[in-house]
Amino acid sequence: MNLQQIFTVRLKDIRKRQRLSQEALGIVIGLDESVASTRINRYENGIHQPDWGTLAKIAEVLQVLPAYFWADDDLAAWLLAHYSSGKNV
Repeated sequence: MNLQQIFTVRLKDIRKRQRLSQEALGIVIGLDESVASTRINRYENGIHQPDWGTLAKIAEVLQVLPAYFWADDDLAAWLLAHYSSGKNV
């Protein structure tokens, strides 16, 4: 998998783990309701990539570090376990 594919898979997976719809995630990060679902869908399908500010908001809402979206599998698992549990990383 390339970095874009890793990002899209991780974003969709963690969003679903948090039980958020695409629309709900978009709205929580500050997107207009009329485009929220479409924008998150485009991120998850690799059509667009969020800018750094948007990515930081997504990571905060989903309770992961931005690095989680591109880290190798072992590091991603560690980041998810430690950051989500409130432990210092």
